[in-house]
Amino acid sequence: MSEPAPAGCDVCVVGAGIVGLATARELQLRHPDAEVAVVERGDRIAGHQTGHSSGVIHAGIYYAPGSLKARLCVDGARRLYAYCDERGIPARRSGKVVVAAEEREVPRLDELERRGIENGVPGLCRIGPAELREIEPHASGLAALHSPNTGVVDFGAVAAAMAADLREAGGTIVTGCGVTALEPRAGRVAVAHAAGRIDAGRVVLCAGPWADRLAVAAGADPDPRIVPFRGAYLRLRPGRADLVRSSIYPVPDPDLPFLGMHLTRTPSGEVLLGPTALLVGARDAYRLRRLVPRDLLESLAWPGTRRMMRRHWRTGLAELRHATSVRSFVSACSRYVPELRPADVERSGYAGVRAQAIARDGSLIDDFVISQTEHAVHVRNAPSPAATSSLALAGLIADRAEPGLS
Repeated sequence: MSEPAPAGCDVCVVGAGIVGLATARELQLRHPDAEVAVVERGDRIAGHQTGHSSGVIHAGIYYAPGSLKARLCVDGARRLYAYCDERGIPARRSGKVVVAAEEREVPRLDELERRGIENGVPGLCRIGPAELREIEPHASGLAALHSPNTGVVDFGAVAAAMAADLREAGGTIVTGCGVTALEPRAGRVAVAHAAGRIDAGRVVLCAGPWADRLAVAAGADPDPRIVPFRGAYLRLRPGRADLVRSSIYPVPDPDLPFLGMHLTRTPSGEVLLGPTALLVGARDAYRLRRLVPRDLLESLAWPGTRRMMRRHWRTGLAELRHATSVRSFVSACSRYVPELRPADVERSGYAGVRAQAIARDGSLIDDFVISQTEHAVHVRNAPSPAATSSLALAGLIADRAEPGLS
């Protein structure tokens, strides 16, 4: 049950996804006497990106060495496994393979191997077709990377444990409390919300799909803008789930921050295929037909969106085909699992929305973005692997938010 919103607090964290909860927990544990409150626009915690992921714990292969993603993913995965062990949350190190299905993908695989090694990914190794078949008997490719430290977990369960930690340490979580405005005043910030106002000493905004709006409301630059991409999944029929033992990924397009459509055995044992990456008309478009006029207009009016669409229109058409045609969707995955057929899959009804930051110049931002305004810290871009990185990311955010806290 949600608690009432406080009239005032030392730190107000906006957003009860896994990053917001991890950050609030970190601040409350560092400062036991501080009043830390989390406010969430939805009616439950982890209701958006956290609760709509495939549950993959990433190892840190893909990210440019030196980037926040590279550093925080490797450290975050280590911390996450330890946290799950401590709290009794099943987190399976099931591993994954990244498969080069064509000759042109081999140099990209070389680059992923270089990045993974430089990032310190545990156990990463290059394998050939025979070794690939030993790990994933139904996969096929010219070469692959095997990442034994990649795993799966129910991130909703992780978020619930973090929320319990926060409450036990004295923090507050308020749901159904959407923030509408922020106003710095006299060394503090007035946080206007659905039920009134909170007078906060510091504000940390982990608002996911709505991060840019709240940043601008606090006086930040409108660049970058959040644009929603819907990721839909198919599911292998139970009789064909033996096609995948753990996770099978393609070599991704280096010009895009998406990892491509993959096959993953979830913590519950089912195998999901996906996701697609289709630009949609609402920041919470878990149903494809959902349209929020303001969301769509803001996406299309942003110069970066139009530049991105001109640059990647071929990819956009391919994603539209995948989103509307099971045959096209399955064909993309059968490049590296040749036995896969349309009859092997069924619609899952499972979809997520990635809050992707796009810069004014049209580039899809491929790193975490954290900025600051007066007495406020803004998490402007935190897509995957934010859930994997959440405990490490929380430490970084807390470092920036805590000056002035007792």
